[in-house]
Amino acid sequence: MGKEQGTEHGEILSAKMQDDFQLQKAVDTVHNDEALKVITAYEGSTSWDAAEEKRLIRKIDRKLMTILCITYGLQQYDKTMLSQAAIFGLQTDLDLKAGNRYSFSASIFYLGFIAGAYPAIYMAQRWPIERVASGIVFAWGVCLLCTIACHNWQGLFAQRFFLGVLESGVSPMFMLVVGGWYLKAEQALRMGMWYCCTGYVSAISPLINYGLGHITGSLSPWKYMYIVAGAITILWAVVIYFFMPPDPIRAKGFTERERYIAVARMRANNSGVRNTHFKIEQVWEALSDLKFLLVFAASFLLMIANGPVSSFIPIIINSFGFNPLDSLLLTLPAGFVAGTIELIVCLVAYKYANIRTWLVVICELGTIMSSLLLWRLPRDEKGGLLFGTYFLACFGGAYAILMGLQVANTAGYTKRSVTSSGIFIGYCLGNFVGPIIFKPEDAPVYATGFITVLIASIVSAVLAIIYRYVAIYENRRRDRTGMMEGFEHAFDDDLTDRKNLQFRYIL
Repeated sequence: MGKEQGTEHGEILSAKMQDDFQLQKAVDTVHNDEALKVITAYEGSTSWDAAEEKRLIRKIDRKLMTILCITYGLQQYDKTMLSQAAIFGLQTDLDLKAGNRYSFSASIFYLGFIAGAYPAIYMAQRWPIERVASGIVFAWGVCLLCTIACHNWQGLFAQRFFLGVLESGVSPMFMLVVGGWYLKAEQALRMGMWYCCTGYVSAISPLINYGLGHITGSLSPWKYMYIVAGAITILWAVVIYFFMPPDPIRAKGFTERERYIAVARMRANNSGVRNTHFKIEQVWEALSDLKFLLVFAASFLLMIANGPVSSFIPIIINSFGFNPLDSLLLTLPAGFVAGTIELIVCLVAYKYANIRTWLVVICELGTIMSSLLLWRLPRDEKGGLLFGTYFLACFGGAYAILMGLQVANTAGYTKRSVTSSGIFIGYCLGNFVGPIIFKPEDAPVYATGFITVLIASIVSAVLAIIYRYVAIYENRRRDRTGMMEGFEHAFDDDLTDRKNLQFRYIL
């Protein structure tokens, strides 16, 4: 059912297009969406069939998803670098073994994320998003190279904070880009496509760093890891600048008809495509929206589990009695499992309608099971401990679903910008707390850390269920008013989901 939604709108919308879009050529882009420029300027046929739309979607996927997937994969490569470098001399060279210095070096990165998220998304709304993204990626590549200049833990703390500031805009910007190109039914799969790269890159990066770990040059092995990662990132920034398609309105390489269909079909989202005017009233609406607050809280709680996943898995596996190189190789299955789960749940969300909140619950059950195993199993049960380690990252599928849910259920360009950044701040707070609760004195069991992960995962699953019934209640309330779902105001007045009573929430 959900899969068919993306193609059936072509016939529905195109049949109404002639009547609904006989608008004046002068378009008010302060209040209306910039998509109206494309709609009013187009003079060809306003109808299209499912096959034509399907060809267009494949073209969008080729041009856009390749960029998003590789960029997000590079970001994950940078994030996992710390935990992998830690077992190749970084902790010793920079005196990180004392107290909670290593844990805080992982956490402070996410303080930078919080500091940079809203400025980045503001720039992305005000200026061409592809230029903002390219500049950010270039700057974080340079910052990554600067890691090798750190000679103590204070220098690493500063470098990690600013790296977090620079990388912070990627996820919120990608959520905006996906929301501007794809229908609601299509968004979950596309979110999953780039987000699952966190897992698959985590499976690939140990192979790269395993090879770099064998270098016996004048530098410590961990420094070669950062040199390679920084150089690749800088080169990729150039690719983003020239090839990233920002939105259907300004993207290069599309015919006039393809551009028209890409814009017109987005009317079914009831959320617009692009508006460069920042509206403070939409900010206050976003911050008072119960559904956003539930997603924010759930994101914070479920991402606490990312503390051990992103910063401690090689160290935890090393504590099972494996040497550094074997510990690094044994992290490969964890990344593969995480990426596969993230992709599968998003495929299921794409194929079947209104099951997204239940998928969040199912993913959290995997993390709950894994945290119990890692907390309670004896240290000599290496098979069970590795199993728990590999499935601990099930929460990643839940977060991918929550991102798509938030984008699909938010209308109004400024509001969508704010909520995209907001869910990301919840993500950052969870990632900040996660490493701190895994204290050196608790090794090798880390009981306090895994108990916290267990409780947080249970609560986040409950919040997902509450979200579902809040959305059901609101949809039924709107149905009772007699205002049924429709798309007349999709590009008019930049209406938010709260103000547009024709808007319906997905579950």
